[in-house]
Amino acid sequence: MQRQLTFGGGVSPRGTLLRGQSIIEYVLIIAVIGLVIVFAGPGVAGDIRNQFNLVGNTVNSGTTGGVESGGASGGGSAGADSATVQAAVAKDAKDWTLEEQKAVAEDIAKDGTASPAYAKAKAAMDAGTKFSVKLTNGETLEYRIVGINHDDLADGTGKAGLTFEATNGAMGKQRMSDSYYNFGGWEQSELRGRLNSGDLWALLPAEIQSRAKAVTKMTDNKLDTYPGTVTATTDKVFLLSTTEVYGNLQANGHLQSDGSQYEHYAFKGVTQEKFSGASSGSSHWTRSVCLDGSQYFRYVHSNGDWSNHGYTATDFVFPAWCF
Repeated sequence: MQRQLTFGGGVSPRGTLLRGQSIIEYVLIIAVIGLVIVFAGPGVAGDIRNQFNLVGNTVNSGTTGGVESGGASGGGSAGADSATVQAAVAKDAKDWTLEEQKAVAEDIAKDGTASPAYAKAKAAMDAGTKFSVKLTNGETLEYRIVGINHDDLADGTGKAGLTFEATNGAMGKQRMSDSYYNFGGWEQSELRGRLNSGDLWALLPAEIQSRAKAVTKMTDNKLDTYPGTVTATTDKVFLLSTTEVYGNLQANGHLQSDGSQYEHYAFKGVTQEKFSGASSGSSHWTRSVCLDGSQYFRYVHSNGDWSNHGYTATDFVFPAWCF
C-alpha cells in the first residue's frame, strides 16, 4: 500500500497512515523533511516544522498535538495569552498595549522570574518607562510600573503581576474629604470612594476598569498611637502610602508602616532622607494619615520629599492599580 505524507493538509487522523510507520520509515521521513527545509526557504520551512511537530506528537501519543500559533510554549500561558506575551516580549515595552500589559502581568504572576516577559518588565520598571492612556474627559494619564508580584489579590489566589502608578496630574487636584478630621483614614475617605466607584473611577477608560484587579491594601485607618494599627481595604484603584514610597517611615521619632516599599522606589534608593527618586511634576496625595494630628494626610512633594496636608486641602491624585 502506498503511503503519502501531505504537508498542506495537516496531520493524518489518529490510527491511519503514520500510526503504522516503522521506526526506519519515520527516520526516512525526518531526513526528507530536513532536505525540504534546506531548500524551501525560511517561510515555508517554518510551516513545515510546525507540521512535523504535529506529526511527531501523533506518532508518539496517538493524539493530535503540538504548538501552533498562540499555543503554550515554555513558561507562558496557553492560547491567545501566550501569543500576546510573546508579542510584548518582541517589542519595546513603551509600546505595550493595555492588553499586552495585562497578559505580561498575568504571566509574571503565574511564573515569576521564569516568565519570558519578566526581564523586560523589570527593565521597564527600573528605567521608569511611561505608558499613557486617554481619560474619558480627554486628558492624557501617564503611568509606569512600580511593583512586580507585590500586591496581594483580594480573592486570596496570589499576587498581582504588575502594579502601576500614575505620574502626572491628569485627574486634577482633589480633596481627601469634606470632613475636618481624618478619622477613619483611607478606608472612610471621600477620595477612596470616588476612585473606586465614583466620578474619578468613571474617568478611567473601560480598558483599565475591566482589567484592574481588586487587591488588599494595608493602611493605618484608626488614627491611633504609633506605630498605628493597620487594617485591610479592598481596592481596584488606590493611592500609594508613604511606606510604599519611602520604606518604613520614621516620623517624629516614631515608626509608621503602611504596606511595604514598591520595587521601583527601592531600586531608585528612595528613603525619607534620600528622596529625589520620588520626585515628579506635581505634589500628590498618599493614603497615609498623619498620626501627629487629626486633620492631616501625608503627601509627596514634587521634589520627592513628604509632608502633611489638611484633610480638606486639595492636591493632585496619582492613582495606582494592578493587572
